[in-house]
Amino acid sequence: PHGDLPRTSVVVATREGADGLPRTLDSLIAQDHPDYEIVVVDSAPVTTATRDLVENKYGGLRTVRVRYVGEPVPGLAVAHNRGVTVADGAVLAFTDDDVVADPRWLTALTAPFADDPRLGCTTGLTLPARLGTPAQILPESRDGFVKEFTPRTYDPLRPPAGRPLFPFAAGSFGTGANMAFRAGVLRGLGGFDPATGAGTPARGGDDVYAFVSVLAAGYRLRCTPQALVWHHRETWRDLTGQAYGHGAGLTAALTALMVRRPGLLPAMLRRLPAGLA
Repeated sequence: PHGDLPRTSVVVATREGADGLPRTLDSLIAQDHPDYEIVVVDSAPVTTATRDLVENKYGGLRTVRVRYVGEPVPGLAVAHNRGVTVADGAVLAFTDDDVVADPRWLTALTAPFADDPRLGCTTGLTLPARLGTPAQILPESRDGFVKEFTPRTYDPLRPPAGRPLFPFAAGSFGTGANMAFRAGVLRGLGGFDPATGAGTPARGGDDVYAFVSVLAAGYRLRCTPQALVWHHRETWRDLTGQAYGHGAGLTAALTALMVRRPGLLPAMLRRLPAGLA
């Protein structure tokens, strides 16, 4: 079953994250996918700690190639775009520098691309690493990150019933900690919007921008909940920053879409009355 899996590049952006990065990279080098590389993008590095870690601990592995790439301009979307530029995979997967990936994560996330030529993007299920503090429990009790527990394909040619804002209500599609794109599709759309994402005033929205762009271009998006990563915030400060980033990021992403793809504005305006009803 692994023979049809596409060559994949896993892009991990980090900023002075060398202390926690080994846990993430250890889970990524243990994937059961037969053909992939890992690209670590060091965003606006101040020290050489991340470079030293990647090159000294992971640079000589025989099982999977782990590459270090520096990006002097800050911002998550900029770092992701740097990864898009240097990656050699037919599929580009993205995750955060503070997650632990299930051993079958990459296989589950990328397998759908082999069966559907119109598939532009997949997302997986992001679960909390633990539920030990109030800041960890609260978002889960109120749905937290949107969770799709059943595989589902979103097709712009067949909009889902009961979602009048589709595809602009992008929060239901997944998160940037667990997503993959067909490389040619993402590059053809210009990658991620550099004005969005962590490290910018928007503080989020780079994933939303990409999801909506893929759907608006006519490609399908598939939620694959069997592609699991574990990820969470530890403190109230982390949680409030996350919540603010989601709200501001969604606004920034939709604004960027209207500015960069003004042809989408009539479609959004047609959907607003029903979406606000």
